[in-house]
Amino acid sequence: MDIKDIYGDCGYCGGEVEEQKIRVDFWWERKLYLIEDVPAGICKQCGEKYFTAKVSKGMDELIKSQAVERTLQVPVKRFKEAFAV
Repeated sequence: MDIKDIYGDCGYCGGEVEEQKIRVDFWWERKLYLIEDVPAGICKQCGEKYFTAKVSKGMDELIKSQAVERTLQVPVKRFKEAFAV
């Protein structure tokens, strides 16, 4: 099956979508998980991401499982309104 048959053109900008393996940031029950090597359609023009139903279901199942490959420490910063002015 061709990539265009799987993802089609970008629904936002009409750009060409190509398949890449990416890292997905996934929040579940107030915890942040990173899922690596996820196949996704990425728009070459605007960067919009697309996942097949099978991949989306696989990510859900992976998050619900207890298996963790490794743990990272993540710094947290708070955005100050003064930066927005």
